[in-house]
Formats: sequence, C-alpha cells, structure tokens
Amino acid sequence: MNSEFSINLNWAPGRRDSAARWVLSHALRNKRWIVILLIGALGNGLGASLMFVYIGQAFNAVAQPPVNYALIGAAAIGIAVSQIVRGVLQLGRNFGSEVIGQRLERDARHELYASLIGKSMTFHDQQSVGDVMARATNDVREVNLMMNPGLNLVVGSGMFLLVPLFVVPTLHPALIAVPLVYIFAYFITLQRYLQQLQPATENVRRQFGDMNAVLAESIEGIETVKGAAQEEQAIEKFESGAGAYRDAYVRQGFIEARFIPLLLLGLANALGLAHSLILFRQGLIDIGAVVAFNGQLLLFGFPTFTSAFAYPQIASGLSSARRILALINAQSDLDENRAGYASEMRGAIQFDHVTFNYRSDTPVLDDVSFAAQPGQTVAIVGQTGSGKTSIIKLLNRIYDTNAGRVLIDGVDVRDWQMAALRQQISIIEQDLFLFSRTIAENIKFGNSGATPEQVEAAAKAAQAHDFVMNFADGYNTIVGERGVTLSGGQRQRIALARALLTDPKILILDDATSAIDSATEDQIQQAIYTAARGRTTILITHRLSQIRWADVIVVMRGGKVAAIGSHDELLAKSKAYQRIFAR
Repeated sequence: MNSEFSINLNWAPGRRDSAARWVLSHALRNKRWIVILLIGALGNGLGASLMFVYIGQAFNAVAQPPVNYALIGAAAIGIAVSQIVRGVLQLGRNFGSEVIGQRLERDARHELYASLIGKSMTFHDQQSVGDVMARATNDVREVNLMMNPGLNLVVGSGMFLLVPLFVVPTLHPALIAVPLVYIFAYFITLQRYLQQLQPATENVRRQFGDMNAVLAESIEGIETVKGAAQEEQAIEKFESGAGAYRDAYVRQGFIEARFIPLLLLGLANALGLAHSLILFRQGLIDIGAVVAFNGQLLLFGFPTFTSAFAYPQIASGLSSARRILALINAQSDLDENRAGYASEMRGAIQFDHVTFNYRSDTPVLDDVSFAAQPGQTVAIVGQTGSGKTSIIKLLNRIYDTNAGRVLIDGVDVRDWQMAALRQQISIIEQDLFLFSRTIAENIKFGNSGATPEQVEAAAKAAQAHDFVMNFADGYNTIVGERGVTLSGGQRQRIALARALLTDPKILILDDATSAIDSATEDQIQQAIYTAARGRTTILITHRLSQIRWADVIVVMRGGKVAAIGSHDELLAKSKAYQRIFAR
C-alpha cells in the first residue's frame, strides 16, 4: 500500500523494484525513438570507421606509383557520402534521445506528484518540504539528463568501441590484439570507477536535498527569522549546508579526475602504432592498412573521453531515481478503501473508547467517548494540548485510532470509502490555507463545477461578499501565497464560503474565528449559525458566545473527556468547565 489515494494516470506507473528498472520501464514506452537512437548510434560508428578506411585507400593510391587519381576520387566521394549519411543518422540519434529524456522527465514528475498527493498526512508530517521539492524538481531533471546527454553518449560511444572490432580483422587478423586488450582493461577499470562513483553521487544528491531543505525552511519562516533578528544565523546555517554540498561535489570530482581509461588510451595508441609498423616492415600490411588501423584506434578516444562525463551523469541520474523512488515507494498507513461504504451521510457521530497517539507512547487521546446526533452542534473545549484538534483529525481519517472506534452513521470511518467520507466533511482550521489564485477559485476549490452565482451565494452566507466587492477585481482578485494579502478575518470568511459551497453533512470549525475582530464578530457569528443549520457541526473554540448555543459541550482535559453536557449543566456541575468560563 504505497498511497492513501490511487491517482488515475493515463498510463501504468513504472516498475518500482529498483531505480534502473523504474527508469527502463518508463523509457521503453518510447520504443520507436529507442530504435531511432540505436540506428543513429550504429550509423555514427560505421561512418566514423569507414572514413579511416577510405583515408587508408587514398594513402595507398598515393604511396604506390603511379598515383591512382580514380581511387583517390572514389575515396573522397566515399568519405563525403558516408559523412552525410552519418550526420543525418546522428541527428536522429540526438533528437530521439532528447525526446526520450523529456518524456522520461514528464512521466517521472507526473508519477511522483500523483504519489505525493496520494500519501497520508502521517507521511507528509515526517518529510522536509525543501527536500521533497528538491526531489520533485532537481532530481527529476537529473533523470532527464541521465538519458540525454548521459545514456545518449554511452550508446553512441559504445558503437565506437564495437565497430572497430569488426573492421580491424579485415586489415590483418593480428591487429585485433591491441583493441581487445584495451577494451577488456577499459571495462575492468570502468567497473571499479563506477563502484567508487555511485556513493559519491548519492551523497551529492543527498546534500543538495539537505541544503534545499534549509533554504525552504528559512524562506517559509522568514517572518520569524526577521522578527527575532536571526538573519545572520539563518545565513550561517545555509552556508553550512551549501558547504557540505560543495564538499560532496568536490569529492565526486576527485574520483572523476582519477579516470584510468585515459591512461589506457594513450598506451593503446602507442602499442597499436608500434604493432602496425612492425607488421608493415614485415610486409604483412601496406601503408593504407597502417593508417586505417591507427584511425580505428583513434575512435576509442570518443568513448574514453565522453565516459568521464557520461557515466557520472548516469550515476547521478540513478541516484536521483533512487531518491524519487524512495518517496513513491514510501508506505502509507491509510487505505482509500475503494470498495467501502459510500452512502450520503446523515451526520451522526460517535467516538467509542478512542485512544490515539502520534508517534510517542504517550496517548494524545485516552478512552474518549461521546456522541452527536444529526444536525446537532457539538462544542469541544479545553486547555491547549488537551486533544481537541486530534479529535477532528480522526473524524475524517487524517489519522487512524490506535484503539477504539470512530463511527459516522453507525459505520466505522475505516469502513467508509475515503473519498466519500472526506467529500462530505468540511474543516475550517485556525491555520487555514488559501492558494495563490483568485478569490473565486479559492471558494470553488472543493467544488470546481460551481457557477458564479453559487460562488456568490456561498460568499454571502459567509459574510464575505461585501468585502470581496470592495476589491477592484471583485471575485477575480488574486490573493497572495497563503492569502497574505487578506486580513485574518477575510481569510476565514473565504474559507467558510469554500466549506459552504461543498454543502457538507458535517462542518468542523477548529478555532476558526480566532482572527475575527470585535467589529465583525457578530457578522461571522451569524454566518456560522447559518452554516450550522441543518448539518452536524463541531466547534472547537474558546469564544463563550459560540459555546453557549451548542447542543452538546465536550470538556477535554489531558486527552480525556472531563465532562459532557449543555452549557447550563456543565456550569452547575463541572469544575473544569467552570474554570474555563471563569477565565
């Protein structure tokens, strides 16, 4: 169970048992372009090899009097034609690898985003936003670069290793010795190089994620940083993270600098030249074969030099793929239960001996039991840390209980279909979130098909219409990130309008009027009273004006239910409630 929700994709997700198989499964969706890439790479290698064969023929035409001008002309035409064909095929290779790389990035980003949206809050609570963003942006880009130029260069240069093995024996069978020894030594040293490179690239990607996490944390908390005059400390922390990232990159560069195949290439060229000259002096090959053979050895230079760049790019891409796959494969502790109960709610709520804790052994809620009938208003009151907010997070299955049951209409919330459960419950929290979109789009967030008339009606019911119309663009006014361009009271009324537009069967207000000033309190109170009519409403509030008209009041103390009753009953018999009222 990787996700709390399964997102419907237009294609099947990639294989997730390893990073290499995951990348390969996405790449294989582009079989036509893979064929074009391979044909282009093979044509590039053959074209480069043929050029030196024709040059060797031209040398023979000049070296053996009389000069054979017809052979020289034929060699020139052969070179020109082969290089034109080679250029066209190489264009196809580069274009094909670019298409595969871009599609791979698109599909990886889509799959990762769909997975992140589907994860439970328990998962997201444990993640650093900055690191997640680094994986969703920079790491996904690295997967693209792994394909092009990384794998594109590896495949292309691989043909420069392969083609000479078939051409050289046609010049003289003995000449194959040096190329075979070089290729064997090349792959042995390359394997050792990659073993050293892999942990280095993984450390680079990890340090980049950590650095990005520090940056995101500082920017997100910039108001706190400036309010406490901690700019220098924030800079020092970021510089420390940037320094660790730099050091990791330098360590990777140190490994890349010790690329032994470059030394092997020089030795191979020297030995190959000596071997061909010996055979020439023995009369076993002509001068054209010497030139053609050493030209074939020069082809080894391309894979050798590009390997120093291409393989680190592939190693970095695979490290990034592992980081992406780690997020995708992270297990979610909640199940969407697609086949579960999905009827229209009446709104009956029951907490039956519920015990819950987040990650510690100390329970946040301990043996909590209470009930609400459809259409009732329940006020949950208590001191900070008494477990009030945890109650509502269990109601719509943001978290699941450790013991006991939460029932809606007599059905355990774990037996409800997740989508049907949450679509009929609206929560307005104290720390509410507005998107950087228009006011109308924010109100329609839970009901994207709503008409402008419905949006306006919801805004009027939430006492938001008047202030919205005071903006020059009205409902088309774009609010800033998290709604920072609006006052606290305006944000809460927009959130209330958004909740009303979904017509929830259960409405939850978690201290949602905390930012309301006295001048607008009567208006928002009327809006809440109107919104609560005909639906089960849970109020978490310290405002006595709201507590008093609740049908049921639940007093929480230390994660337990201290008392249950009406305002008058609790005022007469509950000392905990009396203390709250007295304050």
